[in-house]
Amino acid sequence: MADLFVHPIRIYWEDTDAGGIVFYANYLKFFERARTEWLRHLGLQQHALKQETGGMFVVIDTQLKYHRPAQLDDMLQVSAVMQEKGRASLVVAQQAWRLENDGNRTLLCEGSIRIGWVNAEKMKPERIPPQLLELFT
Repeated sequence: MADLFVHPIRIYWEDTDAGGIVFYANYLKFFERARTEWLRHLGLQQHALKQETGGMFVVIDTQLKYHRPAQLDDMLQVSAVMQEKGRASLVVAQQAWRLENDGNRTLLCEGSIRIGWVNAEKMKPERIPPQLLELFT
């Protein structure tokens, strides 16, 4: 299995509803941030990737399961790990955990995100360049 990447995220007012609970769709934003930082960790910056190859990753499918809500001021650990590697898409398994005061973690949300490789100009699916696929081991 590929290496697990973890990105910290603090919950701010802008992430919550009037009751101080994280709006459910914001987990997709948290997962996006973690995937972007995971790509950076692998040496890939999305803007440079688009300029150099003419292609880019786009989200083509999401499946999420919510367990518990995050709240204002919570500190989260959001993970990303390669779950499946294909010629034109990747599936990234992701989880959001709250760090508790006692040092334990509570699972808040988990899911899988399929990202596909497309020609950035035509927005048509293409195969992921082989040199990129090699990075996802």
